[in-house]
Amino acid sequence: MRIRATVAAVSGALALSALAVPAAQADASVGDTTITKVVVDGDNMVSVGTSVAKSIKVSVTARDDSGIKSAEEFSLFGPDYGFLTTGKPTCTASSATTSTCSASVLVDPKVDYLTNASAGIWYVDALVDAKDDDFIWKEKAGSFKFQRASKLTVNASPEPVKKGRTITVTGKLSRANWETLKYAGYTNQSVKLQFRKKGSSTYTTVKTIKSNSTGDLKTTVTASTDGYFRYSFAGTTTTPAVNATGDFVDVQ
Repeated sequence: MRIRATVAAVSGALALSALAVPAAQADASVGDTTITKVVVDGDNMVSVGTSVAKSIKVSVTARDDSGIKSAEEFSLFGPDYGFLTTGKPTCTASSATTSTCSASVLVDPKVDYLTNASAGIWYVDALVDAKDDDFIWKEKAGSFKFQRASKLTVNASPEPVKKGRTITVTGKLSRANWETLKYAGYTNQSVKLQFRKKGSSTYTTVKTIKSNSTGDLKTTVTASTDGYFRYSFAGTTTTPAVNATGDFVDVQ
């Protein structure tokens, strides 16, 4: 996968510009400059759907005895030749020796050439310069999950239902297909059916089932008390965790 460039200097839109240091070069440094932390999108998980552009913020914290001067554009790369370049980072000092340099890149599934195979673990390359001309260039300075956005639905019926009768709970687990720009069923995945009693704030797992060949979910339970049913998916490397909105059942 090679994402098409759409350069915007202020917004940090994605760009396939040449790296400041060749990607094939190994880690290199001069002096005491170190990278201490890398955070992508706040929690190192990026979820992209089929229609809405996603701005990905990359923050690299670095330290040097003389202080940090600047950082070059960060390079992000992953499976299937996935490659992104941020805009020029802005560095903010938290002390005389330490700064966090941040920049963003915009991914638009309607414009950029995303492939489903590019979902998975991505890495951040970073080059940071210190005020005394020390520097550090580090490949895979950090990692994050680049994921196909997920959706999960639930429907419990009949409503209302008599106590002791059977409740059928259906739903569907789907995720973004970046190549068709539609959501498609996520097959053969373990999904938990959970229940929250009326008046409670806690869901408990009733059973675990698997999505079928189209991502559909279906199981039955015995009606016992008023409450909410939902499906819950823990997520995978390529697809984020998601919970369905609880469906209330009135048990009479």
